[in-house]
Amino acid sequence: MQIEGSVALVTGANRGFGEQVAKALLERGASKVYAAARKPGTIRLEGVVPIQLDITDPAAVQSAAEQAPDVNLLINNAGDTHKAGLAEGELAAFRTSMDTHVFGTLDVSRTFAPVLARNGGGAMLNVLSILSWYVFPGFAGYCAAKAAAWSLTNSLRLHLADQKTLVTALHVAYMDTDMTKGMEVPKSDPAEVAKLALDGIEAGQFEIFADDLTKQVKAGLSADPSVIYPQLAKAKEA
Repeated sequence: MQIEGSVALVTGANRGFGEQVAKALLERGASKVYAAARKPGTIRLEGVVPIQLDITDPAAVQSAAEQAPDVNLLINNAGDTHKAGLAEGELAAFRTSMDTHVFGTLDVSRTFAPVLARNGGGAMLNVLSILSWYVFPGFAGYCAAKAAAWSLTNSLRLHLADQKTLVTALHVAYMDTDMTKGMEVPKSDPAEVAKLALDGIEAGQFEIFADDLTKQVKAGLSADPSVIYPQLAKAKEA
């Protein structure tokens, strides 16, 4: 689909990657951009239409769809940053991650699917992660939620194909946002990733890999787990 002239809704658009995607949409000629956030007063970007949306609240999701009946491009970006370790993490944090990345994304997608259909099919972009395929035990809840969101995205792609809705997954490693603050690792510029994502949508891509590390991990999925997690090989040798 063409970004120019599109009507988009971006969840979690008040900061970080969501804000950059909304900005890129405006720069690429989108006719309207709904910027959704739990607290719309925190949206700073000029030129967007602020809209209140907590994706874990079904009533708020339904209200957003009613306020934005002209959307033909949905950007599922909203997420959480709870650090839930496998052993020590609070079970509530695991549930929050699942409620946000899986059930919240599912609710938004299902609610807006008829809107997209009425407006010609359009496209949906789900912002996922390299952690859809790779785990850090200290972020077990987040990783599990992203893995489930990847599976959900594949299901949505098949389910919405008949209504001609393109469903695209964006996978990225580290972006220079609040989530990675303090981490001494190479980071992608979220503005550049936003441009890459929009290019991918226009090209009709099903998956977009934003950096080399993401490509390497995806390519390694067919290998033995000890290839991706060297510590397993060391434990086996011991």
